[in-house]
Amino acid sequence: MSSPLAVLPTRFGTQNLSAGHTMEALRVGLTLVRHGETKYNKEGLLQGQAIDSCLSEAGLQQAEAAGRYLRDVSFSNVFTSDMLRARQTAEKIMQQNSSCLALQMVCDPLLKEKSFGTAEGGRVQDFKEMARAAGESLPGFTPPGGETQEQVKERVRLFLENMLQQMGAEHWPVSGHATASTAAEGSPAEGSPAEGSPAEGQADDGVRGMPVHALVVTHGAYMREAVRYFVEELHCSFPSSWDQSHMFSLSPNTGICRFTLRTAKEGSRSSRVTQED
Repeated sequence: MSSPLAVLPTRFGTQNLSAGHTMEALRVGLTLVRHGETKYNKEGLLQGQAIDSCLSEAGLQQAEAAGRYLRDVSFSNVFTSDMLRARQTAEKIMQQNSSCLALQMVCDPLLKEKSFGTAEGGRVQDFKEMARAAGESLPGFTPPGGETQEQVKERVRLFLENMLQQMGAEHWPVSGHATASTAAEGSPAEGSPAEGSPAEGQADDGVRGMPVHALVVTHGAYMREAVRYFVEELHCSFPSSWDQSHMFSLSPNTGICRFTLRTAKEGSRSSRVTQED
């Protein structure tokens, strides 16, 4: 049985291990995509988990556009929320990508949207007013029966652990196992991209030539907590030109964000993972 993953911070592909440690590492790309628009999105209504709506006509067009944008990006695995709007988006992307033709889409309930409890089905504006009445700010406000930010981040952590265990088992080179370092040292200064970091704006930024790369289709509030988890819990850094408040804002429909990870085996059964970006 595999041991839990440990996640260690590095920045923009630069990892300096402490002296005396060797690592057999597998680089993994992770591209997160929010689902396309639904009727509820268009009408300003909260969906959460209780409302399993399909994509609107505009949402189908957005998903097709995302597929065209990513058509030449190579994926080795596809994961999606088990909710209809996410599955439809993943299917549209996969249909236009030759690397996905032989892949099986894995539907994972850990990727479901955040639960908004009693606010689901109501107006987003009413949800904001509920938060103000409670003296709390968004996105930290939790309505009755809803999930907290910490609960969503725990789902993110569990998904990441399960995903990397699966991808490691499928794609790890057959060779001996080295003991991994338990810390990353000497990373670049905070907010400073490492030399040679990829330029922004290309569909395959950061994953060009990377054979192990997962497409993950999920939801807006979930993606926001996933990004927060990578930055705040795993200490991912980002270029100084980026606005942190914008980075933690809600992604638009079919918005994309990407991370690269480095997972390393320790002995014959456990894994360590380091974050690159």
